[in-house]
Order: sequence, then structure tokens, then C-alpha cells
Amino acid sequence: MFIRFITTGGTIDKIYFDALSQFEVGESPIGAILTDGLVSFDYEVVSLFRKDSLEVTAEDRLVLKEFIAKDDAGHYVISHGTDTMVDTASVLADLPGKRIVLTGALSPARFKTTDAIFNVGMAVAAVQTVDLGVYIAMNGQVFPAGEVKKNREANQFERI
Repeated sequence: MFIRFITTGGTIDKIYFDALSQFEVGESPIGAILTDGLVSFDYEVVSLFRKDSLEVTAEDRLVLKEFIAKDDAGHYVISHGTDTMVDTASVLADLPGKRIVLTGALSPARFKTTDAIFNVGMAVAAVQTVDLGVYIAMNGQVFPAGEVKKNREANQFERI
């Protein structure tokens, strides 16, 4: 089994700067999460961009889509900010012959209390077991693209 991980930024990659009292997107912790998890499958981590998902543009989504369309892997886990994850999943939905799972976090992976590690684990399990298509793995569930939304008030993903 080979899984290509694509990082795009979002809360999962954010770093808190005390002096600035703000978060900024930093280097992705995905590689460290996989190393710490002692995974036994082959993988590669590719960083396409480092953006808050509210800053991800239509052009960025096309770059991501073209990368996957031209790439030879069949299994992808994409770390992405949660605010526009559903939009990106929708753009990728018509890619044939691929298993794609988007995931992210509601708090940075570097925090002691975070959903990031669990969500990455869910995405890894999902991408190995789902049918061809695009999915979102968040909040302990796997949702097919087009059947999920982020409920901002509850701060979780749910079926439409």
C-alpha cells in the first residue's frame, strides 16, 4: 500500500506565536504524526501550499486537482483547513480512479489537546477501505463528498 499525503495548510498546520498573539500556518506535522504512529505502509508527503483554507483560491484547487490527475498514486490523504474543505472536496469529486480523503483539525496538531492525530488516523484507515471517490474524515466519521457540511455553531462536520 502506498499513500500520497498532500498538505495544503489549515489549522492542522498552524503554529501559535506568543509574541504576535496569533496563529500562522507553518510546516506540516503530517510526517511526524506518521512517524510517531509507527505506520508500516509506504508514503510520501507533498506540500502544495501553506494557506488558511479561507485563503485557498479556485486556482489553488485547480492546481491540487491537476496534481492528483497527473500523479500515478491511487490513494491520497489531503490535509486541509476545515472552513473550505467541503468546497475543495467538491472540486476533486470527478477525478476518476482515485481514492481521496480530506482531513484537518479544529485545533492545531501541535496543541496538547487536538483532534488532528485522530483525524489523520481516521483518514489513513478510510483511504485504505473506501470505494473510489472523494471523502472527508472528520469528527470520527467518514463522509462522501457532496453529503457533508461543516456546522460552524457546533464546530463539527455532519451529513447533509
